[in-house]
Amino acid sequence: SSSEATDLTGLVVLVTGGGPGIGRALVTGLAARGAAVGLCARSAEQVAEVVDVVEATGGRCLGVAGDVRVAGDVARVVDTVSQTLGSIDVVVCNAGAIDPVECDPWRSDLDAWWRVLEVNLLGTQRVLQAIVPSMVERGGGRIIGLTSGMALRDVSDYSAYCVSKTALLRLSGVYAEAGREHGLTVFDVAPGVVRTAMTAGMPVMADRDEWTDPALVVDLVAAAASGTLDHLSGRYLRAGVDDPAALRAEVGARLAADPAARRLALRPYGDDDPLG
Repeated sequence: SSSEATDLTGLVVLVTGGGPGIGRALVTGLAARGAAVGLCARSAEQVAEVVDVVEATGGRCLGVAGDVRVAGDVARVVDTVSQTLGSIDVVVCNAGAIDPVECDPWRSDLDAWWRVLEVNLLGTQRVLQAIVPSMVERGGGRIIGLTSGMALRDVSDYSAYCVSKTALLRLSGVYAEAGREHGLTVFDVAPGVVRTAMTAGMPVMADRDEWTDPALVVDLVAAAASGTLDHLSGRYLRAGVDDPAALRAEVGARLAADPAARRLALRPYGDDDPLG
């Protein structure tokens, strides 16, 4: 299976939001493939729990409690992980928040709305600014951002989440562009809909019975982390739909050959569109 094929031995990976849900699956799954994994999450209790799980199975893991919204926390997380596990080769930006209430965008509580942007967008940029300079100095690294199909759709009940996730696609794009000559590769990975405390609490998901297996998310992130998908830097990939083996082969070659494919862009209405 693809999970056994992806060997991450020798890589140091940092996963933000690594305590609950998808983050936990990523930490345990990447460590099982041989990576030394650092994780941060706001809850020290959740962090300790995940570290225990990894260490019980013989994996190498270091957890640091911290909030991506707080500059001092981010610096402490990055310093601690780098000093203990080694220079960070791959960062998985998974920390995220969602609108606490479903409502029209003009009715949302502005403080709550802005908090989602602070976690998802500013928090990601804080983490990247703390890690990427040393990646560039060392000749490269990999950035994997957890995105969402909601980045590409107008889901009006979740305006802060949609706006933040769309902004993250553009952030990935500019990092991919600026980082190309420095050996930096960047991937947006949409996990599909994984059953977590966050998604289970969303009224829009109440009647859902089709969920993405978190193992498929781990497979895709592991493939991106391994370097075998570097030809797809700057692209949007989706767990449960994109097969890592296919992305390494013919499908990936087709995707890489089309500069506009799987990127955030304006779609022209035809060949005669003046904006085309």
